[in-house]
Amino acid sequence: MDDLWRRKGWAGLSLARQFAIAGGVVMLAATLLVGWFVAGRIEEVVVRNTANATALYMESFVAPLTQDLVREDHLSEASRDSIGALLAGTALGQRVVSFKIWREGGLLADASNEALVGQTFPPTENLRLAWAGEVRADFEDTGDPEDANEDALGMPLLEIYSPIRDIETGRVIAVAEFYEVATQLKADLSRARLASWATVALVMLAIGASLFIIVLRGSRTIDRQLAALTELSSRNVALRLCVQGAAARFAAMNDQTLRRIGADLHDGPAQQMGFAALRLDALRRAAGPGAGTMVDEVERAVKDAISEIRTISRGLSLPDIDRRPLGDLIQGLADAHKARTGADVAVSVRIGPASDLPEAAKICNYRFVQEGLNNGWRHAEGKGQSVDLSIKGDDLLLTVADRGPGFVAPPPGAGADGTSLGLAGLADRVESLGGQLLARNRAGGGAELVMTLDLRGL
Repeated sequence: MDDLWRRKGWAGLSLARQFAIAGGVVMLAATLLVGWFVAGRIEEVVVRNTANATALYMESFVAPLTQDLVREDHLSEASRDSIGALLAGTALGQRVVSFKIWREGGLLADASNEALVGQTFPPTENLRLAWAGEVRADFEDTGDPEDANEDALGMPLLEIYSPIRDIETGRVIAVAEFYEVATQLKADLSRARLASWATVALVMLAIGASLFIIVLRGSRTIDRQLAALTELSSRNVALRLCVQGAAARFAAMNDQTLRRIGADLHDGPAQQMGFAALRLDALRRAAGPGAGTMVDEVERAVKDAISEIRTISRGLSLPDIDRRPLGDLIQGLADAHKARTGADVAVSVRIGPASDLPEAAKICNYRFVQEGLNNGWRHAEGKGQSVDLSIKGDDLLLTVADRGPGFVAPPPGAGADGTSLGLAGLADRVESLGGQLLARNRAGGGAELVMTLDLRGL
């Protein structure tokens, strides 16, 4: 299911689509992050500049009226009346809906809400910084306990903290807090945010579109190349199967030819040589005692020729391979090898009962075991010989092993009995069926021949 999802999901998408999805997510995140940062910086700068301008203007009028705080903790009634009249009679004062005059420690020396005068509140961060000489401002932040009346107005307010200094020494003697109506400021900030978000989005869109066009061209080139490679690979597979099938058919025909040659040798020249050997007895009697030695030499040559012809015919002949199961063929080979040499062969066959192979593959297995057992008898004197056959999935694994001295040099190419092409020819036979042959030494001593066949090609 996971492989299917990968083929139809992410891995199944083209490079351009993968870039569009991944790049789109990254671009969107970058747009949100950059837009949020730029909008925040714009708001911060606009609020600070507005606050500085308002604080400078208000300080020029309010500072002279609050010099009583140099000597006293509270403003005089005259100073409070003057501040109230100032805020009520100026254009800027008409935009200031509330004010507070703070003493050090959070004491309210004066306020537009007279009920708060004389009360002490916990100093906020902005108030502490204002006491340090900074002009501070908050936009739409009326959540402090002393801001209950301002919060109840339900309008956007710019809260400004302006230090009030002693005219003679410049020391901060109080902090004036003003609440200015900021309806226009809110509208300006909204437009600025919108413009910044739109600018960032357009820039990111232009970058993403440019990169996508480049990746799209590369992706289409890669797709065309992949399609061409896939088509070429399919053709190569088809060609390999055709060549492999032709090689298998040729191997089967070659073995059939060798089988006919073996049968012809056994039924033709071998029989004629046997007849000649029988006639030599009559020749010996007719020739007399003096020719006996020559007749004996001829008889020995004829009998040697008969023995060699029979050996060759046995090596070329094959059982009824097409009608016998593969396991029976392997076991029959082991039994025949034991009968001929006296060496025991341990046979292990692990294949299903319905595991039938084409004739060419059966012949290949037969010749492989035959060659391996003969080599084991010749070079290892038949010690610890074994045959192991198994089929796992689409792979056939056949091993012929012994416990002899192993390979001290590259494996010989000649056959054990001189009648076959040996390991070199065996390797060609295996490779013609799409398999692999490996000759190697075993751990603990001995040698083994290992053949692997991919049954899908058969």
